[in-house]
Amino acid sequence: MTPSAASSGPGAPDLDIPAVTVTPGDTATTTLTVRNDSDIVEAYSLEVVGDCASWTIAEPARVSLYPGTSETVTLRLEPPRSPEIRAGEMPLGVRVLQAEHPDAVQVLETTVHIEEFRELRTELAPRRRRGWLRGRYRLAVRNQGNTPAQVGFTPGQAGEELAFAFNPAKPKLEPGESVEVGLRVRTGKPVWFGSPVVWPFTVDTTEDRDQDEQPGSYDTVVRTPLDAEFVQIPVFPKWLLALLAALLALLIAWFALVRPAVRSAAKDAADEAVQARPTPAGQQTPGGGAGSAGPGTQGSGASAGAGGGSGAGGSVGGGGTSTGSGSGSGQQSSQTIDVQTAGGETKTGTYTVPKGSVFGVTDIVVANFQGDEGVLTISFGDRKITTIAMETFRNQDYHWVTPIKIPEGNAVSIEVTCNKPGTPATGLRAKGCHEVLNVSGLLGSTKQ
Repeated sequence: MTPSAASSGPGAPDLDIPAVTVTPGDTATTTLTVRNDSDIVEAYSLEVVGDCASWTIAEPARVSLYPGTSETVTLRLEPPRSPEIRAGEMPLGVRVLQAEHPDAVQVLETTVHIEEFRELRTELAPRRRRGWLRGRYRLAVRNQGNTPAQVGFTPGQAGEELAFAFNPAKPKLEPGESVEVGLRVRTGKPVWFGSPVVWPFTVDTTEDRDQDEQPGSYDTVVRTPLDAEFVQIPVFPKWLLALLAALLALLIAWFALVRPAVRSAAKDAADEAVQARPTPAGQQTPGGGAGSAGPGTQGSGASAGAGGGSGAGGSVGGGGTSTGSGSGSGQQSSQTIDVQTAGGETKTGTYTVPKGSVFGVTDIVVANFQGDEGVLTISFGDRKITTIAMETFRNQDYHWVTPIKIPEGNAVSIEVTCNKPGTPATGLRAKGCHEVLNVSGLLGSTKQ
């Protein structure tokens, strides 16, 4: 800085300090000379005033002079590197106070030229994002310089797989002002299977200069680009593929191994149940007739239903008698009585014991396969055996160790009162009631 050669005293109030140029963060100095032109010893105090007072000092701040002597005072300017110290011109004043003449106050003034400096502070968060196609980031920018700045962004990536979008794209910041910029990164195509793909990229923050601004008007600051990553995850992760493969293996194992084994076990269980079911008296068994004769005995094959009659609306089925010796006297015989009744009517079906015979009943089976509703009464001759509400059963059987004997000319009868026809296995409601009675026992001759 150019020192001042002027002197200051009670009789010289028009002396000034030369202008000073300083850059925030640096140090600049200037000088002034204080001279005592009085005839007494005088002390002078120097005080810096104005906007620069907080970062300007006078060295020394107090001088004592004999008459006719002088001393040089240094002004040291140290403005901080802060956005608060704006670029441009600022006034600087130095107030000079005399100890012996306190009313003789003199203020020396000058102009301080604050040079420009540019500084941007940027932060990118988060540094790593995961997504199928796109990721969002936040870019915080602060103007730490002392002059307005037009900010721009330059993304960088090794290939051309990523697209970048900034919002706002070119913000303008005053000194000390901050802004948050949204960054969106997008890939061109998805990753369907496999491992995640890592896309590293950089973001460089730059300042857009005015066209009339000289390149050397301020210091060029080299900034390190910000590093970040976008991790593109596959649409179908590995664990999902493993789960699908396991489910497919289970389905194949079920249809190839488990299901045939289950069906085979169910079939074997059904066959065993059929084989273990006892054959009712008078019913045919595989390989033989109903009530087949014992070894060495010739069957007669004569039908016992020849003398049977039918009741009102009833019919006698072809059970017939079978030859061979039974557990008592006579031959085993089985007859079926089929009764079909309209709704609201009562009908009876019968089987009459042939002349010259006696029928010893040991078993009866009554079937209500349609699920009809009404009343069913079974009688042997004049003897009523049972009365059943048909809606309480589908199949019912009765057995006697001692046969109930029915003499010739008497009948086994079934009386059906149909209140409401049921629904058979076809799913369509029947037009009338339909009951079946099978009676089995020993048919013997009264002639000995």
